[in-house]
Amino acid sequence: NEWYEDAGVSGAVKALERPGFAALVAYVRKGDTLVVSAVDRLGRDTLDVLSTVEALQSKGVSIISKREGFDLSTPMGKAMLTMLAAVAELERSNIKARQMAGIERAKSEGRALGRTKTILDAEVAAWRREHTASIAQTAEHFGISPASVKRACSIKHALEVIQVV
Repeated sequence: NEWYEDAGVSGAVKALERPGFAALVAYVRKGDTLVVSAVDRLGRDTLDVLSTVEALQSKGVSIISKREGFDLSTPMGKAMLTMLAAVAELERSNIKARQMAGIERAKSEGRALGRTKTILDAEVAAWRREHTASIAQTAEHFGISPASVKRACSIKHALEVIQVV
């Protein structure tokens, strides 16, 4: 018995592009049975789920969904799979739509999006120039990511700082 998971990877990512699932597909052999906790764990895109199941079944692998309680190799199981995969895709689309509506509403209300800055970009850029430090050294000094240092030291930010001063 082997255990595979893709912790922290969205179900919107195609199954074979997820590291854990790709390893599982490479591991399974004819006669194996793949047990999934639920059909939506296979993915959130109907066509991807159906093609993934077809690829596994063509290798001689049986698939059983614990939550739904059916064997995907039977005609009834295939019909249920198609329906549930479509529902999972619809759910994903609805989540994205609600998320975008929330972001738009927040923007229209003038609310700031994202995390509040704890360090001023000008401070980061000035410290880096003063100490002729690398991006990595600056990131370590301020406890921020290298991407944040690059953003703080970009030409756009430098021009904004000059205009303010």
